[in-house]
Amino acid sequence: MRLSEILRLVWLNLSQNKFKVILTSIGIVVGSATIMLVLAIGTGGKEEVAEQFKNLNAGAIDISCDSSDSGGFSFEMPGGGGSVTVTNMGGSPGGGSGGGTSGGPGGGMDFGGFFGFGQEEESETVTLTSEDCDDLATFVSGISATTISYSTTASVEGGDMTSASYYTIAGVEDNYATISNLEMAIGDFLTEENNESKEKVCVLGATVAKEIFGSAYDAYDGTVYIDGRPYIVSGVLSEMGTVASGISPDTAIYVPYETGIKYITGTSISPTITVVAEDVNQVDTVMTGVESALKESYPNTTFTISDAGSKMEAASASNETLTLLLISMAVIVFIVGGIGIMNVLFVSIKERTNEIGILKALGCSRKDILLEFLLEASFTSLVGAALGVLVALGITPFVQLFNVRVSLSVQGAVLSLLFGVLTGSIFGFYPAYKASRLIPVEALNQE
Repeated sequence: MRLSEILRLVWLNLSQNKFKVILTSIGIVVGSATIMLVLAIGTGGKEEVAEQFKNLNAGAIDISCDSSDSGGFSFEMPGGGGSVTVTNMGGSPGGGSGGGTSGGPGGGMDFGGFFGFGQEEESETVTLTSEDCDDLATFVSGISATTISYSTTASVEGGDMTSASYYTIAGVEDNYATISNLEMAIGDFLTEENNESKEKVCVLGATVAKEIFGSAYDAYDGTVYIDGRPYIVSGVLSEMGTVASGISPDTAIYVPYETGIKYITGTSISPTITVVAEDVNQVDTVMTGVESALKESYPNTTFTISDAGSKMEAASASNETLTLLLISMAVIVFIVGGIGIMNVLFVSIKERTNEIGILKALGCSRKDILLEFLLEASFTSLVGAALGVLVALGITPFVQLFNVRVSLSVQGAVLSLLFGVLTGSIFGFYPAYKASRLIPVEALNQE
């Protein structure tokens, strides 16, 4: 039998059973849509990570205070004297400068030395400062620049806003923009003079400027009210994209470091120091030096020290892991869909046993019967895969509503179609093979 005749038979069987074809291919539809969306989300994630890495200084190292350990202890005074807290201040077992007491009669006694707790570590509450930046730059080799920053949230009004909204407020020094690779769309970044004079000026992220004023140009030289105080907008940043950690520039409002402390946060801040390694290949060495220097200054405090490269590697690894997990789920769906196609073909073969017998009696070979049923399975799965691609295209806008970056591609659509055809071919082969092995006389006698 010629290929054209086989294709005509395939078309007749499929066109006469449209509803069955659609129902059979539902699993393939889901699998195809999942494959396409997974690849699109994975590609979008890679693009986002790449953008984040582009906006980060590869040699930047962030240092923040984790927690402080307490070197004190408490006990109950005999005779109902109340609770006594003892904190060692560096004294020795023999007395000297032991810890003080509170809450009992005879306050001011040196219980630290008396009870022999002179080796207890001192309790420290650490707030990193600009002086720490200077110390690191001085005592740790291989550092080209340092800066300090913090972030909080505050009520913001102004521009086209009808009511107050909360935004991220970042207190930064003048060199923060250079170290963080921030670019200005209009105006200037904060200056050292702004910081020293504690001036009420600010720089808006691209998204903030659009939300408050409508555009960067309308925002420039405008006024925003942070916690009720007016701040002049000295500039607006170019759109930078989101970041995996730290301050996202598009959604932040930058104010001078000291200005923020005076008018917004007070001294209750947890700053982050950022140092930049002169050589990106020596980041690990610089991190070790920073850790050693901090331990000398704050022996009882734990710090978190991380570099931009490690953050991006972690983000990339997480994205790849998620993509592989979703692809695995899609493959499972394809397998389920393939099993469905296999079962339908077995039923179809049973229903068409007489037809197969007639075809063989007319001279069709086993190869012709095998090819016919195999093509039916492949076309059925191809229809499902094509419908899956359309479903993925329709779902994409809803996925993007959840701030998930989706990057659709022709390659993803083609791969989804190939997966569909491959699934139909694999799971349709055995039923097609069974159909081709039917003996004509037995097939014709089947009712």
